[in-house]
Amino acid sequence: MKSKVNIAVSIVEDDESVREILADWTSRAREFRCVSQHPNAEDALEKLPALAPDVVLVDINLPGASGIQCVRRLKTVLTKTQFLMLTVYEDSEHIYEALAAGASGYLLKRTPRRELLAAIRQVHDGGSPMTSYIARKVVQAFQRQQSSDKPEMNELSPREWEVLELLSRGYSYKEISSALQISISTVNTHIHRTYEKLHVRSRGEAVARFATFPARLPTTPPRSAR
Repeated sequence: MKSKVNIAVSIVEDDESVREILADWTSRAREFRCVSQHPNAEDALEKLPALAPDVVLVDINLPGASGIQCVRRLKTVLTKTQFLMLTVYEDSEHIYEALAAGASGYLLKRTPRRELLAAIRQVHDGGSPMTSYIARKVVQAFQRQQSSDKPEMNELSPREWEVLELLSRGYSYKEISSALQISISTVNTHIHRTYEKLHVRSRGEAVARFATFPARLPTTPPRSAR
């Protein structure tokens, strides 16, 4: 049996009924604790830096500043916090903006409780949870925008490319370490260098850039993902 995990979750959602449902879902799960609820971005921007939760569920359509603006500003001070967008928007523009702002995952509000809790676990472990539909929208959007001139892609080493490819498929740092038979600290080093070369600041931005690159042969997936 796995040891108990204590994942601190905060919720930024203007709809009180939805906010209460999300708080109830996370509070009743043994490995989570809901540490705060915020009805708007302004309240979250004021209070979340002191709380530093592990994962924040954020709605996009908030009164005042949007959820995307909220994530962009919080990501600069909460570098270890993972942001998971939970919204009704399915269009590629909102998806791209959320990922570029620093979100690590993007789910629709109709996501069932079990899938949502699994997504929180996944994003906490270093993954990038998205439904297959959302992932397809991301790929399609960046394929349309891709440019033939991508010098930054040529700057990546073969190993950095392998790490980025697995990262884009939602694998955690531990899974990447296992798949490539390298230490987690080495994975972190490769990811840091990749971020610098691609001029990005978050996993979401790196995944978005990866989607614009011409296809290459995939790496072997981790045993746990087969």
